[in-house]
Amino acid sequence: MFTKKAVLLALTAALLASPALASGATLSPQSIIVNPAQPALDVRVWVNKDPQGQGIANYRIGEQIRVGVQVTQDAYVYLFDVNSVGEISLFVPNGYDGTQGNFVRAGQRMVFPGSGAQYTLTVGGPRGQDRVLALASRVPLDLSDIATFAGSQGFAAVTVQGEAKLGEVLSGVVSNLDAQDWVTAVTWYGAGLPGQGNPQVTGPIVVIVPPTQPAPVQPLPVQPAPVSPTPVAAIQPGERPDHSFDSAIREAFDRTTGAQALGSAETYVTRWGTGVWQKFTGAAAYGKAVILHADGSNRAFAVHGRILERYLALSQAENGGTKPPTRLGWAAGDEKIIPRNLYSTTGLYGFFQTGALYSSEKYGTYWLVGDLLKKYQGLGGSGSFLGFPTRDQFLMNGGWAGDFEGGSIRYQNGVYKVYRK
Repeated sequence: MFTKKAVLLALTAALLASPALASGATLSPQSIIVNPAQPALDVRVWVNKDPQGQGIANYRIGEQIRVGVQVTQDAYVYLFDVNSVGEISLFVPNGYDGTQGNFVRAGQRMVFPGSGAQYTLTVGGPRGQDRVLALASRVPLDLSDIATFAGSQGFAAVTVQGEAKLGEVLSGVVSNLDAQDWVTAVTWYGAGLPGQGNPQVTGPIVVIVPPTQPAPVQPLPVQPAPVSPTPVAAIQPGERPDHSFDSAIREAFDRTTGAQALGSAETYVTRWGTGVWQKFTGAAAYGKAVILHADGSNRAFAVHGRILERYLALSQAENGGTKPPTRLGWAAGDEKIIPRNLYSTTGLYGFFQTGALYSSEKYGTYWLVGDLLKKYQGLGGSGSFLGFPTRDQFLMNGGWAGDFEGGSIRYQNGVYKVYRK
């Protein structure tokens, strides 16, 4: 069994004391080594529980993990793990990926281990916050000063330890490259943190399990011929089926704190009525989520949890779920959290083209539209003496009526009248 380690947030004192190197590479407390030139070549790295690479994933001890990468230009990618005590390993390239190797084509996403791979990655220990470093280069790199293959060994034996030393040696590796020819990126994840499973506190953070009879070793630094990689199934915010992007949906994802509130994309951007939408897994208490983008609008808006559930229920009842409900239309603003009101009630507010949804755990989620909604909001809405709605608005004596925590609104003799309880 070959052991690999993952990555620590804090660096050693030696690293912090050496911010720049002769090669032009910069040592960084976040990335170990960075290219200050900001080349056109870029690389993104993520783990399977955090496809946006936000550093929010947590894994149990013994749980399998997969690592994905994407580059903007054809490149050779090298993946390192450094654990919470600074131990380092190199798991891509290796002797098991065959002709796929570590060559990644521009725009395509590759996952390690890929489909049908002869090895797995498993989270071990010690507990801590870990980091994966991706180094992308337009040309193959000679990493013989960092790692070596021996005999039938499928994974390289790393000969340096500690983030500071790794940064220094990698700086030497890229020192003869043009500044436009290499770039790095990192992502983080928690390994066996409190509440994350087995309390084991020793052992490798990532364990590579090769087959009993490994495939022939590809010597480092000889690189395999480029082939089409195995794509990762991680759909990006705003991504359409043809892999182009809806910029309004991407902007809405970023504006609403992204993965922290919406989670990961479950679907591509698809048509829905007179616009498009994209579904998300949701995050924690926020519940499932979608981002809605109406045709002709330059903005898109997110809808979550209880507001989304009622919105979709109204759509299903009205038109079979094929488009937004007529009484509300498309989302016209970001969902808002309503603080505690006069009755100690908290909740959510969703604003739409032709109406609104108010939601509280105490009473439920209800719709208001038209002049009754204007009257209610003119008085201060849920923050007024009326408080939250306790039911949908309804017809009474030929006009709309609404019931609330602290009173009611009735349409009488052509005008809306407000009553306190």
